[in-house]
Amino acid sequence: MAKAVKAKKEKSIEETLWDSANKLRGTVESSEYKHVVLGLIFLKFASDKFEERRKELIADNKEKFLEMKEFYNMSNIFYLPEESRWSFIIENSKQADIALKIDTALHTIEKNNPALKGALPDNYFSRLNMDVSKLAALLDTINNIDTIKDKQQDIVGRVYEYFLSKFALAEGKGKGEFYTPKSIVNLIAEMIEPYKGVIYDPACGSGGMFVQSIKFIENHHGNKKEISIYGQEYTATTYKLAKMNLAIRGIAANLGDVPADTFGKDQHPDLKADFIMANPPFNQKDWRASDELTDDPRWRGYDVPPTSNANYAWILNMVAKLSENGVAGFILANGALSGGGEEYKIRRKLIENNLVEAIVILPQNMFYTTNISVTLWILNKNKKARTVQLPDATKNYRDRQHEILFMDLREVGIPFEKKFIQFSPENIIDITEAYHNWQTDLTKYQDFPEFCYAATIDEIEAKDYSLVPSKYITFVNRDENIDFDDKMQNLKSEFSELLKSEQQSKTELLNVFKELGYEIKL
Repeated sequence: MAKAVKAKKEKSIEETLWDSANKLRGTVESSEYKHVVLGLIFLKFASDKFEERRKELIADNKEKFLEMKEFYNMSNIFYLPEESRWSFIIENSKQADIALKIDTALHTIEKNNPALKGALPDNYFSRLNMDVSKLAALLDTINNIDTIKDKQQDIVGRVYEYFLSKFALAEGKGKGEFYTPKSIVNLIAEMIEPYKGVIYDPACGSGGMFVQSIKFIENHHGNKKEISIYGQEYTATTYKLAKMNLAIRGIAANLGDVPADTFGKDQHPDLKADFIMANPPFNQKDWRASDELTDDPRWRGYDVPPTSNANYAWILNMVAKLSENGVAGFILANGALSGGGEEYKIRRKLIENNLVEAIVILPQNMFYTTNISVTLWILNKNKKARTVQLPDATKNYRDRQHEILFMDLREVGIPFEKKFIQFSPENIIDITEAYHNWQTDLTKYQDFPEFCYAATIDEIEAKDYSLVPSKYITFVNRDENIDFDDKMQNLKSEFSELLKSEQQSKTELLNVFKELGYEIKL
């Protein structure tokens, strides 16, 4: 009973903060104020940790070391000069220059702590010209949160995660690429099991893959010190989000010296990762000029990915980064499962090289930025040959090395936020159990209609190397060759684009008449 009450109280903190953040609407764009709010949450958390360490030093009769940053850094705590402490901010929260004081505080923290280089918002508060009373109200709300009271609940981490998801929801389609829904990240972590080694994300967004990897290790009683994290992010503001997100949790990571394009400026060219978790941009067009990157070593042994779509460039980037026994779990649009041209040639070579381990279709409406169904790919450089004799007369011998597991999860999941779908913990257990049984003990695995099927490479060759799960999984109530959901979603998307184009043309025409002095009112 006590736990239920406590959970409710924490939720109210999250919702209260969100309400306070929404009061900034009007004078501040949502794409901007997420950095305002999350910057303040970081500042409060860093201050609480600093004050806690300060009290420890006083208790140990080490007052003479109170202003020496080495005695904070040694405990993985950021040193804060007086003008960067939360108490100073609150004392001045009603002053007209509070925005400048916050900017100065964040700049000073970053300057005194090299691990935060490039992480904190730069002059956001001053240049946004926010209403002082609204900013003061937000500061008062955050001031009521004891960020370190409950070590087990990770209150700040939960607030941060809540805000990232809410901002992604608020910004809608075409925005919010900085956030991958938590249940998808959980599923990837439980499938590829990143216990120890090097973890890499070539399009890391706000760092959610890394956070869930660490949580996976903690939940399975592993050792966080046995993990090294590498990533890269193109968008400068999202790069800062990732650095803050990881810093709040004390997670060390190498995200490159600057935000940069993974293709044009690979900041980890010699990296070999044991685990790759990623959600790169879907169907990215014009990712390179026609004469650029044609000899890039990342495509060695494969055709050069087409300029019209970066899906297979992301795949080959990850293949090139995998260690000898590495495994990758990543999300792509469904079109990558059956494209022609160079994509077909690359896909065929990946299959012939025994790299593709599993293809998992996810439900629609899992992402805040698109309502289409997408695919989780699992690539594995260590698909161990495991041949067993089974009672099934049609498949007396099964060699997992020469199979690909197909899963269709479009009917799996539970609703949340009214129109979205997520996986419950029970869903994730069922999915990963089937996958791991197929991996390790085929006597416990069986193909299941409308859910999973382990196809041999010969079967896939017969389907001309298509990786569309509905070509292999048995469907009882549907024509297995027609994916009605995807067809309807494609039609919906095309119709939406036509309407947008029509509206744009209408607006441009009206503007032409207006410029000529003939205003038309509709």
